[in-house]
Amino acid sequence: MEIERTLHMVGGDGKDSYATNSRLSMKAIMETKPVLCKAIEGVFASLSSPAPAKIVIADLGCSSGPNTLLVVSGVIGMISTSGYPKMMELQFFLNDLPGNDFNYVFRSLQQLADRKEGLLEPPYYIAGLPGSFYTRLFPCQSVHLFHSSYALMWRSKVPEELSSGVHLNKGNIYIGKSTPSHVVKLFQKKFKEDFSLFLTLRQEELVSGGRMVLTFLGRKSSQMLAHGDVGTMWELLAQALQILVQKGHVNEEDLTTFNLPYYAPSVDEVTELIEESGLFDVEHTGVFESSWDPHDDSKSNGDAVADCARSADSIANCSIRAVIKPLITDHFGESIVDELFQVYVPLVAKHLEKGRAMYPVIVVSLKGRLQKLDTPAGSPYSVLFL
Repeated sequence: MEIERTLHMVGGDGKDSYATNSRLSMKAIMETKPVLCKAIEGVFASLSSPAPAKIVIADLGCSSGPNTLLVVSGVIGMISTSGYPKMMELQFFLNDLPGNDFNYVFRSLQQLADRKEGLLEPPYYIAGLPGSFYTRLFPCQSVHLFHSSYALMWRSKVPEELSSGVHLNKGNIYIGKSTPSHVVKLFQKKFKEDFSLFLTLRQEELVSGGRMVLTFLGRKSSQMLAHGDVGTMWELLAQALQILVQKGHVNEEDLTTFNLPYYAPSVDEVTELIEESGLFDVEHTGVFESSWDPHDDSKSNGDAVADCARSADSIANCSIRAVIKPLITDHFGESIVDELFQVYVPLVAKHLEKGRAMYPVIVVSLKGRLQKLDTPAGSPYSVLFL
């Protein structure tokens, strides 16, 4: 599985697209808006005098739906009300893997230009930046604010011991109840490697006093056996794939060799790695919960679901299919997609009979510490297209 090619949300604006089915991440962006606003205030407070002529903001894992523009317009609005220096300009970089539908993003930019805010806005410029955020993306000390939402639970690749077949996670596509403990440790190890590298790379790219606001799916408990609803979501998809194996529509070996490049960390894992890095001060850490169903705005776990079948259909087709379809298609082929989600829906509906299912969502706001100019890590260059 070539992650940089296959890991992307469904492009375009069709019924299966992420642009049409991105309400969950939209709710997360709205929920974390106060944290982002505070980070922007911190950036301005730390600016040297005289203030720089340009502020650089990067959205990592921007994807291709309306939420990309929601972040950009939100930042512009916050800065417009902050008393910014009159000669200041804003440079936005929208980053995602090369398989992302950047064309749709650029076609959507006219919506931003058509806004009528009634505020005097600073001049702003927007560019796409394809590449993995597990590599260097920017010159040293060039970015004032990093934002990332619903992206950092994705890993740079599946643990090598799994992808090579040295260890097997039979019957699972992520961490399930039957996942061997040594396989669990492989997922944990990969997260630690990736997140530590991410922190190192971003610290090199941030100006002194720059900020990062990171939001991603996680879990509340540090116990892996209590991995919770984030793990259950993928367990149910694995069960649907097993049913297709039993029907003879999916090869069992194909299922055995399919694992997600994914890990939902606990809050403790995240904060421990940040502290161990010694690169950032933690300005905010929080956890909130969001329903699996993007159209359910309740924040209560376990409450009865009024219509399990309808909610399950919304979850399968809006929350999961728009996200996972490219990975499924690449590994199993296009032909199984419709049947897979037809099987998945009743499994989710049965799970919802126990009560509303929720995602724990972690949000952290970090301030970069004083930097040392060392040799840059990772890739020495990035390709920018305008």
